[in-house]
Amino acid sequence: MIEEHIENIYLESESYRDELSTVDKAGKRIWLYPKKPKGKFYNKRILTTIIFLVVFILGPIVKINGNQAFLFNVLERKFNFFGQIFLPQDFVILGIGMIIFFVFIILFTVIYGRVWCGWLCPQTVFMEMIFRPIENWLEGSGSAQKKFNEAPFSLNKFSRKFTKHLIFIGFSLIISHLTMAYLIGLENTLKIIRTSPLENLNGFIGILAFTGIFYLVFAKLREQVCTSICPYGRLQGVLVNKNTSAVMYDYVRGEPKAKLKKDAPSSGGDCIDCLLCVQVCPMGIDIRNGIQLECTNCTACIDACDDVMQKISKPKGLIKYASPESIETKQAFSLSKRALAYSGVLLILIIIEGLLIFNRGKLEATVLRVPGQLYQENGRLISNLYNAQIVNKSNSDFLIKIKISKNKGNIRLINSNLNLKKGSKLEIVFFVDIEKQEIKQTKTPLIIEFSTDGEILSKAKTNFMGPINQ
Repeated sequence: MIEEHIENIYLESESYRDELSTVDKAGKRIWLYPKKPKGKFYNKRILTTIIFLVVFILGPIVKINGNQAFLFNVLERKFNFFGQIFLPQDFVILGIGMIIFFVFIILFTVIYGRVWCGWLCPQTVFMEMIFRPIENWLEGSGSAQKKFNEAPFSLNKFSRKFTKHLIFIGFSLIISHLTMAYLIGLENTLKIIRTSPLENLNGFIGILAFTGIFYLVFAKLREQVCTSICPYGRLQGVLVNKNTSAVMYDYVRGEPKAKLKKDAPSSGGDCIDCLLCVQVCPMGIDIRNGIQLECTNCTACIDACDDVMQKISKPKGLIKYASPESIETKQAFSLSKRALAYSGVLLILIIIEGLLIFNRGKLEATVLRVPGQLYQENGRLISNLYNAQIVNKSNSDFLIKIKISKNKGNIRLINSNLNLKKGSKLEIVFFVDIEKQEIKQTKTPLIIEFSTDGEILSKAKTNFMGPINQ
C-alpha cells in the first residue's frame, strides 16, 4: 500500500525534472531567500571552510625551496606544485596530473555524489560561508530578508544595501588579487598594487575583470552558476546511479506525509511536511523529490530535518547520506563495480605519475644541428654547427659544462655564458669538431653531456654529418 502511495506522489511531482526551482513558468528569475542553517553538518562545513581559506590564502604566499608553493602561470607556461617547478617540457606529468584530478572528482561523484560542490567548491564556500552570512547579518535570514527587500525605500534600507554591496566588492577585490597571485605570481601582483595602473595596464585590467566577475557571481548569479554555467554541475547528472551515495530523503520511512497535530497520533510517516528542508536549501529545491540536478549535497536540509525529528521525538536521519538502492532495500551502502573500476584506474594513474616525477631530471636538454648548414672541413677536422636548448627544472642555479660522450671530439662554444638560473631556459650555439679518421659513416650518432660539479644532469642525442673516411 505504501509503495503505491509513494509511486503516486512521484508521478504527481515529476514536473520538477522539467523545470528549475529558480525560474518561473514565464522564464523570470525566482530570487531565493534560504534560511540560515545550523547543526552538526554545518559546523563541519565551517571547519572545512577554515581549512580551505587557510590553504587558498597561503598558497601563493608560502614559499617552498624559494618558490611560490602554488603557481598556475598559463601565460608564461610555468607551474609550481608544492614548490616544485613544472615547465612545458613536463607536459606529460602535468597532463596526467590533470587527468588524475578529474578522475578523482568523477570517482567521488560516482560514490558520494556532489560532495565537491557542497563542501570544497570555491563558489559554494565563498557564497554560503562568506557572502551569504554577510547578507544575513545586514538584511536578515530567510523570510526576514524577503520582507526587507519588499519593503519601501528608506534611508535604513539604502544604508544596509550600500554597506552590503561595498563589503561584497571588498571581498571580491581580495579574492581577485589572490587569484592573480596564483596566475602571475605574488611578486607581479604586489607590483600591480604598488605602482600606477598605467605602468601595469594589463594587470590592472585583469584585477578589475576578476573583481567584476566575482562580484557578479556572488551578488547576482549565485545558484545559477551551479545549475546553468558550471560544466561539472551538468556532468554529474550522468555519473550518479542507484548506488551513488548522496543527500537523500528516506521516503520509505517518511511517506505518507502528515501534518503534526497536537494531542493526536500521527496517521502517516515520519515526515510532518514542515518544509524546513526547502526553506534552508540554497538551491531552492525540495529534497523529498529525490536526486536532482540542482542539489549540491550541502547537507543544510539534513541539519534542518534532524533538528525537527529531535523536537518531535523521532529518530534522526529522515534526510541523510544514502543511495537510492540502500533506501529501497534498507541495506548498508556498498561500493559499486563502476566505483571500483574508477578506483583501479585512479590508482594506476597515480603510480604512473609518481614514477614520472621520481625519474624527472633536473635539466632537460635538446640539441639540433643548425638547419641548412652542411659540415665544414678544416684540415684534418670536420665541424658541425649545433643549437642547444637547456631547461632548468630544479630549484638550484647551475654553471653548466658540456662535453661529448664516448666519441672523440671537441666542443667550441659560440657564447660562453653557461649560467643557468632555476626555472629558466638557456639557448647556446656551438661547434663540434671531430677528426676525419674518426668518421666511419655519413651520419654518426652523437651524445652530448650536460653536467655541473662532475654530476651529469642531462644527455642529448643528435647526429654528426661528415664524409666517410676512405
